[in-house]
Amino acid sequence: MLTYLLEDESTPLYRQIYENIKNDIVKGNLTPNSKLPSKRSFARNHSISTITIQNAYDQLISEGYVYSIPKKGYYVSDIGNPGKVKRSINIESHISLDIKLPKAPPLYEIDLSNNTICPDNFPFSTWAKLMRSTMTDNKNGLMTLAPTGGIYELRKGIAEHLKSFRGMLVDPDQVIIGAGTEYLYGLLIQLLGHGQSYCLENPGYKKIADIYRENGVIYTFANVDCDGIVIDDLKKSGADLVHISPNHHFPTGITMPASRRYQVLAWANEAPARYIIEDDYDSEFRSSGRPIPTLFSIDGMEKVIYMNTFSKSLSPTIRISYMILPVHLANLFYEKLSFYSCTVSNFEQYTLSAFIEGGYFEKYINRMRMHYQRQRKKVIEIIESSSLKGLFRIIENDSGLHFLIGLTTNLSDLEISKRLSQRGIGLQALSEYYFDSVSQGATDHRGRQSCHQNFICEFSTELYDKREMRYFILNYSNIDLDKLPKACEIIHECINDK
Repeated sequence: MLTYLLEDESTPLYRQIYENIKNDIVKGNLTPNSKLPSKRSFARNHSISTITIQNAYDQLISEGYVYSIPKKGYYVSDIGNPGKVKRSINIESHISLDIKLPKAPPLYEIDLSNNTICPDNFPFSTWAKLMRSTMTDNKNGLMTLAPTGGIYELRKGIAEHLKSFRGMLVDPDQVIIGAGTEYLYGLLIQLLGHGQSYCLENPGYKKIADIYRENGVIYTFANVDCDGIVIDDLKKSGADLVHISPNHHFPTGITMPASRRYQVLAWANEAPARYIIEDDYDSEFRSSGRPIPTLFSIDGMEKVIYMNTFSKSLSPTIRISYMILPVHLANLFYEKLSFYSCTVSNFEQYTLSAFIEGGYFEKYINRMRMHYQRQRKKVIEIIESSSLKGLFRIIENDSGLHFLIGLTTNLSDLEISKRLSQRGIGLQALSEYYFDSVSQGATDHRGRQSCHQNFICEFSTELYDKREMRYFILNYSNIDLDKLPKACEIIHECINDK
């Protein structure tokens, strides 16, 4: 008769019996095809119910450790020779996290390049109200699988928003919703084919290059001047697609003028397989004048793929982005990739749809546009009244949530960033966003610096006491204004060459 000590009060009795019998089978203490005690005798021996024994036996049978023969009883299965099983409560995975996962950004006392959104500005009460209403009134919709491109209500809401805010005429079926632009980039690559080559802006957002690299596509770079991507570089790249952010380039903040936009469109029209990916990531936050027309809205040849995200306008944790495909590519998408499921939860899609339809999104954007306009003004006023007066220059175009600040010093920008970091100040140099390669083949640091200096020369680099101006990215979306004067004093100390 099997007898076990059942003393673990935190574990159900059936589970303890199951574990003991399983261990005895694995260790070979119970041999294959040997008969186990009946439920009644086993229960009587341990002074427990037969239901407990039945549950333990059922679990063992479902996992293949035990089999039953009707009217005869329960027997040990032949599981082969598993060898000795080493059990340990100390689990060590030995995964090299510093290689497998991106390193967490350093924590600064004052981070001037942080692009997060202040939690106090998010409309939590409105969002919660709409979420509750959605769960109460639209249970069927929440439990129905969304189409590949996302629920129609949200796609329609986005199309209407783009018509009123950006002057874009879009059919809801041209809208494809996904969990972040990074996911949508991958869909585009599959839609257009891995044989296409891509051209990226230099400087630019480096994660885009990482995504293209990991998707196994060819990519190259074209330099950026004060009007945006350099057309001669684009032509020399031999690319089929160009990925640009013409309305507010990151990191320079440049807005591409109409003349350059039509040059890019002309480049795309020169070959049938050429397309432009227009990344309009923070177009809502233009503080003065009407929004700049998109490339999509002036494209007459179906060459522009428009992309935008709610991660910038609402919150980085709301992973809802969308792309607008030209009609012929939208048809190709549903023909080729309609087997994909939409990657955004119905709960979030319906809530965001109600947020847009109810006019809350437009009100929120208008309120935040005013907030960021005041924020930027205060930031500039604080810098101008600090000891940096006469030693800095700001380059901005009343758009987006960041600008460039130039500091006069004969130190390198990376040395300044290093000194500031040691003093608890985060400030990223513009040169950090230049790519080290022209086409996936490495070039030396001098090539990168040359591109950087050529761009800076466009701004008529000024000299102060034979010192040059170094440019940095200052993001004011979540900056602590009370700490900014202290940061300015530390910057003044750090740009000194002593």
